[in-house]
Amino acid sequence: MRRYDLDWLRVLVFALLIFYHVGMFFVPWGFHIKNNHLYSELVYPMWFLNQWRLPVLFIISGMGTYYALQKRTSKQFAWERIKRLLIPLMFGMLFIIPPQVYIERIAKQQFDGNYLNFWINEAFIGVYPEGNISWHHLWFLPYLLIFSLVLIPLFSYLKKNPDTKMISILRKLVANPLTIYTLTAPLLITEYLLNPYFPVNHALVGDYYTIAHYIIIFLYGFLFITVQEQFWATVKRFRIHNLIIGVVCFSTLILIPESAPGAIGSLVSVVNAWSWILTVFGFSARYLHVNSGLLKYCNKAVYPFYILHQTVMLILAYFVMDKDWGFISKATLMVMGTFAASWIIYEFIIRRIVFFQPLFGLKRTISESERSDKKVNEVNLAE
Repeated sequence: MRRYDLDWLRVLVFALLIFYHVGMFFVPWGFHIKNNHLYSELVYPMWFLNQWRLPVLFIISGMGTYYALQKRTSKQFAWERIKRLLIPLMFGMLFIIPPQVYIERIAKQQFDGNYLNFWINEAFIGVYPEGNISWHHLWFLPYLLIFSLVLIPLFSYLKKNPDTKMISILRKLVANPLTIYTLTAPLLITEYLLNPYFPVNHALVGDYYTIAHYIIIFLYGFLFITVQEQFWATVKRFRIHNLIIGVVCFSTLILIPESAPGAIGSLVSVVNAWSWILTVFGFSARYLHVNSGLLKYCNKAVYPFYILHQTVMLILAYFVMDKDWGFISKATLMVMGTFAASWIIYEFIIRRIVFFQPLFGLKRTISESERSDKKVNEVNLAE
């Protein structure tokens, strides 16, 4: 049975990404361009989102992998992943990301000229940040592609052996609201041993913490669907308990002094993230497991929105960054403008022109005439 709550959760988390990237324009963290006034009070809500937003997406991707493998062989799945992830990545690096780099260069007075001149002569020289070649916010795609391909042997084994001892142990762990937290142990190891020494860079090379941390989370997504009855029952029933643990842990993180031992900070950080992950899945299972026409539309639009949104947002940000406006005015314009422009591009170009659909990770839409011709050909072949 299709999990509509996962579809809603995917849509909502990607929508949060737009708010998050707009927030990056206003907080005192590193970003491509910055507003003329920064707001330190936004750090805590941004930090809160950071704790669970990406893990939830990787878990959902792992869950989607389980469903995809039920209908495909390993080779078919690998080819499908390459088409759905690598093609949009390459297209994005050629046409979606260069405007972002151009905006940053002209905002920081590192380039003087029009965009066409930049794209022809500068956009594909050197690797960002020293050069201009980058995948920026599309980093999620190569990581997801690598995780999917690397784990195919394990996934295929689990598909053929759903009652293996590993799955039996997992069923017992996730069926209990306390033992489900033992699954944080591998994440704690990566947090404590890798995070301090390999800062996140989203460049694959040297990004050992990100790779190790998120491939575990991606694998958990696949495993949770393998034992889905026990998993959904636990997170749904104990969602309030997990919420309380999350509130306590995040409050503790805010209060932990910088001089505290790294092991304590790592433990609280991992348990905090895990509790919010379980909370999000619990509440979505309780309230979002419903289908609708809006969900069907949004579920298809979410991938193109993800690819487009940061480019649209940075263009808007460039034109307001030096304006003497307040936070509400700028943030509202950027959020609404990003959603509106992304929707217009999706609705009137991507959705209606078949050529663009694979470039944005969508399956090619078959028109009514093509569908009729296909049926005629099938009849002719049968005769």
